[in-house]
Amino acid sequence: MRTSRISKETSKIINATSVSTTSCRSTRSSLSRFAHGNSSNKNEHSPEPLQDTTDIEDVIPPSRKRKRDPTPRTPIKQSPHKTVTVKTEVEDSVTFSPSKERKVRKPARQIKNEETGEVEIHPPNDWAEVYAVVKEMRTTGAAQNAAVDTMGCERLAEEKASPKVKRYHTLTALMLSSQTKDTTNAVAMGRLQNELPAYKEGEPVGLNLENILAVDPKLLNELIWVVGFHNNKTKYIKATAEILRDQWDGDIPDSIEGLMSLPGVGPKMAYLCMSTAWGRTEGIGVDVHVHRITNLWGWHKTKGPEETRLALQAWLPKELWHEINWLLVGFGQTVCLPVGRKCGDCELGLEGLCKSAERSKVTLGRKTKEEKVKKDEEGIVIEKSEVIKVEEVVNDIPVNADSKAEVFVEGVLELLVEEGLTKEEEKMTLDDIANAPGQLEKSSKRKSKR
Repeated sequence: MRTSRISKETSKIINATSVSTTSCRSTRSSLSRFAHGNSSNKNEHSPEPLQDTTDIEDVIPPSRKRKRDPTPRTPIKQSPHKTVTVKTEVEDSVTFSPSKERKVRKPARQIKNEETGEVEIHPPNDWAEVYAVVKEMRTTGAAQNAAVDTMGCERLAEEKASPKVKRYHTLTALMLSSQTKDTTNAVAMGRLQNELPAYKEGEPVGLNLENILAVDPKLLNELIWVVGFHNNKTKYIKATAEILRDQWDGDIPDSIEGLMSLPGVGPKMAYLCMSTAWGRTEGIGVDVHVHRITNLWGWHKTKGPEETRLALQAWLPKELWHEINWLLVGFGQTVCLPVGRKCGDCELGLEGLCKSAERSKVTLGRKTKEEKVKKDEEGIVIEKSEVIKVEEVVNDIPVNADSKAEVFVEGVLELLVEEGLTKEEEKMTLDDIANAPGQLEKSSKRKSKR
């Protein structure tokens, strides 16, 4: 017979409250004494039972909470082929070392002076260091022996000529240099100085004002064929010669305004001519190299050479106005080329002074530059050598040259390229030039033959 849990608990309580007897067995006679109002069941011959004052709740033993074993757990047995990593948290105080100060490049900027209230132009913060490094490269480093050093406009005048003729040579070289490389410009100037016929018998052959006035425009155009825009420059040179004869007594103007009034002469040519021919530096001659490189360095953000000139003149010391053109033109011809910059050979990139340096080329340049040091037994340096990667420089080839012309530049024979114009078109252009001496008129438009 199955008994419920309640009946089991009840029997436990009854056993706990009843008087202990020799027999622990529960019978009907033992349970009859709990009946209410039943006195007939009392046994007269049995002794009187003792009164039990114990409460039921006191009899039930209180439940005890299980105590945790204070003894530490036995570690798990580790197999000899297994490693167990125990992670422990340790509070450590970490002290950070002060980071190195990064160089902040600041371009030229306008700052208001609190005392005077005037706006002052502050130069770029690292311009002096950059200028010194580039100057060292131009004199003894990778940027030396540039084309401008030997074939620049200021070096193309004949040494034996008079000062007046030298000034005219400088002006003519500058007029030919527009959109033309120095090597090509030197070729054209050499032809004018050696092949330009005299205006009359007994007079010297070569480049002077009288010979330019007398030369046929067709012959002049053939002599300067190698330069860019030679048709327009033929007009400019002929018209300028007449202006110099009529207004300037056969000499070149001695002011910026007078030079810029000549056809084909812009601000760059005017300031360079004033500085070279007359020895007066009144401004900076800014060409494409100066404009491009100074913007690469972050000195300013300008859109054209004239805007760059004004920005540089606002803060650059005046004693550097003439030198900066020579400095940056040669630097742009040898190292900081318009296409394919040699950042691995540039000290500005290796020293971290150029923000536009190509990092891959700089890293490669640092690897190719090795230094070998020999020391004796006491550790004293006895020999120090430096191995630098050297690249061969190829001479520039003049373009738009006569097919029959051959030019020698530094011992290299270079064949000039002929421009794709027919003889009839060239004849019509020269006729237009000859029919309008001293005036710049637009030639009639002609349909190109296809």
